[in-house]
Amino acid sequence: MTPDESRNEKTIWGESPMRHTLKIKSLFKPGFIILFWISFASSAISQELIDEKVLPLSLAQKAANAARKKCTADGYKVSVAIVDTGGNLKVLLKSDGAGPHTPDSSFKKAYTSLTLRRPTKHFAELVVKVPAIQALGKMNENILLLAGGFPIKFEGNVVGGIGVGGAPGGNLDEACALAGLKSIQADLPVKK
Repeated sequence: MTPDESRNEKTIWGESPMRHTLKIKSLFKPGFIILFWISFASSAISQELIDEKVLPLSLAQKAANAARKKCTADGYKVSVAIVDTGGNLKVLLKSDGAGPHTPDSSFKKAYTSLTLRRPTKHFAELVVKVPAIQALGKMNENILLLAGGFPIKFEGNVVGGIGVGGAPGGNLDEACALAGLKSIQADLPVKK
């Protein structure tokens, strides 16, 4: 059999092995091009993604437990809320005997401090001094301008908010929230 005859030889599939191999190779070419394009496009997109610091659940729970423990030791029945960077509730603890309003107030203080990136006491005092900005407290239904909320920061990055509600005064709620921040070694607010 000559080389030309063997090349034209038919197989079980009805074609020569050489033609079969060429067909498979030609089918893979577009696949490789598409695969290359997809990997190039995905690397370009991944360069646009934002790296974000996230408060892990373990630290959120530790902060909430420390804040509640401080208030309990001081004789106050409170609720403590921790929110993530999206303002979503991450942890909520309600002491036995805490008022029914305290879960809402602690959540709203945590949300407000996260959203406005400052302690809630700052804004509570500010609206008294500058009545023209009272609408700040009405931006949405989750804003509460009472002392007891702090943004949770690490190295200046806001990763959540903590709020305490139920002690007989905002300064007492704040002391408990600060205990929570200290327990996880978060940045503490700078006193002005």
